[in-house]
Amino acid sequence: MALPTYFYGSLFAKAFNGQINFTSDTIKVALIGSGYTPNRNTQGAWSTVSPYEVSGAGYTAGGITLTGKTLTYSSGKFKIDADDVTWPGLTANVRYAVVYDDTATGKPLIGYVDLGQTLSLANEDFGIQFSYFEQDEDSGNFISGSGMFEIEVS
Repeated sequence: MALPTYFYGSLFAKAFNGQINFTSDTIKVALIGSGYTPNRNTQGAWSTVSPYEVSGAGYTAGGITLTGKTLTYSSGKFKIDADDVTWPGLTANVRYAVVYDDTATGKPLIGYVDLGQTLSLANEDFGIQFSYFEQDEDSGNFISGSGMFEIEVS
């Protein structure tokens, strides 16, 4: 099932000025609890999210390093993707999965997956299958697909 995914607003400036290099930097995905309220316009650094990071059995602080990272462009669509991730035997209350650059100064935020509700996990294998779900602001239509994020160039 595709889950809503969102970019943080500062991502594009940081990517275009060379602060973030998605394919060569260490990019991580961390699990965040329900106390966190995302604000894509004002939050841009890991330090604004890290106080809400989950802890518990099966979880390592800082999250999982993404592998298989790719940037592709085809038929007017730019896609950001990585291999899916799994936390085996996870015990935690999880609401969001936040993607950030662990290499760049300030550890800039890239985006997040909204799980739709807080999941109370007790020694469960928990995975994020990167696929996106978003609403087109112009048409109101819902768009979904494979990959972490996708931007349509028109």
